[in-house]
Amino acid sequence: MPRTAVLYTRVSSREQEQEGFSLDAQSKLLREYAARSSFEIARAFEDVETAKVSGRTQFGEMVAFFKRNRTCRVLLVEKTDRLYRNYRDAVTLEDLDIEIHFVKEAQVLSKESKSQVKFMHDIRLAVARNYSENLREEVKKGMQEKAAQGTYPGRAPFGYRNNKGARAIEIDPAKAPIVLFLFEAYAKGQHSLLSLSKDARRVWGTSISKTNLHKMLTNPFYVGRFEWSGSTYQGTHPPLIAHELWAQAQAVLCGHNRPKYGKHAFAFRGLLTCAHDHCAVTAEIKKNKYVYYRCSHGRGPCDLPRFREQEIAERLGHALRDVTIPPEVARTIETTLQREQVGREDAQARDRARLTHDLEALHRRMDAAYTDKLDGKIAEQFWQRKQQEWEMEEARIQGRIAGLKETSSEDQLLTARRILELAQNAHSLYVTRNPADQADLLRKVLSNCSIDAVSLYPTYRKPFDLIAKRVKTEEWSGREDSNLRPPGPESANDVLSC
Repeated sequence: MPRTAVLYTRVSSREQEQEGFSLDAQSKLLREYAARSSFEIARAFEDVETAKVSGRTQFGEMVAFFKRNRTCRVLLVEKTDRLYRNYRDAVTLEDLDIEIHFVKEAQVLSKESKSQVKFMHDIRLAVARNYSENLREEVKKGMQEKAAQGTYPGRAPFGYRNNKGARAIEIDPAKAPIVLFLFEAYAKGQHSLLSLSKDARRVWGTSISKTNLHKMLTNPFYVGRFEWSGSTYQGTHPPLIAHELWAQAQAVLCGHNRPKYGKHAFAFRGLLTCAHDHCAVTAEIKKNKYVYYRCSHGRGPCDLPRFREQEIAERLGHALRDVTIPPEVARTIETTLQREQVGREDAQARDRARLTHDLEALHRRMDAAYTDKLDGKIAEQFWQRKQQEWEMEEARIQGRIAGLKETSSEDQLLTARRILELAQNAHSLYVTRNPADQADLLRKVLSNCSIDAVSLYPTYRKPFDLIAKRVKTEEWSGREDSNLRPPGPESANDVLSC
């Protein structure tokens, strides 16, 4: 009796425009795999993500289907990034106790898979997440460059408006008088933020909270400057408030607010919470030279003792030893990732060569038919019909070639190497550094730690939480899992469906 399986495909609306990423291409690949592996398809779920609609309804329905149907335990998907968008998705599917076949990656993942396979899967998840974060960083770089050129990269504040046609920020004639009124009224020194808010509602019919009023009165955008990513830039937009009026308003604000005093830069502050009452662990200096860490007592008296900074540093260092990967395992993982990279590049080259060959053959047929038309060997009506068919076929092949974008496998391999290197060397680097540098290293690996009089309970950042889990609970193996098998021989249809 054949085993039943579920198919899952996903694209974004942008990817759907490219043939190589289409739902049809994914579905064809999975159905051919199911036929070769003797799987009977029980259900197929498809998600098309758009910028306007968040979430994946079909993914949720697929999870519900697996929960209802305990006899179906197999999921077929093209590759890792088609299935997961975040670590929460991975945990959700892991709890279902199902067998997941990543067809293009030639990997089968289940609870029975060896620790090596599970860890490599974790690395792929981490690399995919890192790739998304890199894209976000590139957007930030673009916005930073825009700011450096004097154009505010965000939404214009109250009193201005974004002119999308001119790609500039201009004064809003309807709201600018309100801003001028607020600055002039507050600069006289006769208003609090609350009374100014009430006055704005009475005179202009506009409700502005005290918080937003404070942001407005301290926003240098109104005098031609703006702040972005911690730096101040001279903007290209027109000023709305005169510098003298701005200075008067700031003087009144400073008189209404207490001065803010700077804090000592304690290395490990912000990394620790108290295990007894979950309050933050703060730091203080004794005898002008000794740094102690203690509970902030935000919920009253606490049993957590004081710790010298050296003791805190030693305890935190122990947490880094729990993410140390055996060298032979790291080498095996890197070798496998390199092999996968080469395999992806070779497969893409074969796909491009095959599609280019098909396109050239099509052009030859079109040229030959056109010559026959000129020679009167074929009728005009026949030529028109065949020409339309060939043009559609040409567009389809060109779309598939365009969909074969250069992969980011080299960047992904480099990211995986950095993760492995940091996991291997974090503790040895830590013990040779001063407290400030130790804290910087810890923040790359840890998000927070809970501490009591005896123990430290670390919370690791991803993917180091996955590494720590494998180190503590799994037997590392230098052998590859039998599930990590190469793909079967390709046919012409296999190539075109990829």
